[in-house]
Amino acid sequence: MPHPFHLAFNVDDLDAARAFYGDTLGATEGRSAETWVDFDFFGHQLSLHLGTPFETRTTGKVGAHMVPMPHFGVVLPLAEWRALARRLEEAGIDFVLSPQVRFEGQPGEQWTMFFRDPAGNPIEIKGLPDESALFAS
Repeated sequence: MPHPFHLAFNVDDLDAARAFYGDTLGATEGRSAETWVDFDFFGHQLSLHLGTPFETRTTGKVGAHMVPMPHFGVVLPLAEWRALARRLEEAGIDFVLSPQVRFEGQPGEQWTMFFRDPAGNPIEIKGLPDESALFAS
């Protein structure tokens, strides 16, 4: 990974965010203060701040599916993606889009899942059998 990204956004409950990002997703907590907490999100820095979460709408059309916009996420090697999908299913996550393959047999074939954090922020996790195909067309 050449350069990790930093993303800061609002959540309405830091304790719920800590449980979700730390316990459910397995992110490592970093620095924090009374009104924010940082997480190592698969090598990237998320800064979760107390406040009103951003508004989202289900306006993104990908194939036959409508997905929430805006959203963020990460791309994982397929084996890691599958392990996370199992962990989330076992945790009873309410998926916006359940774990599934997209663009099967086409350039850029990928596995995807969409879900929301406790504040409603939408997250997409992609899994690729061949990470060099991320930008395939």
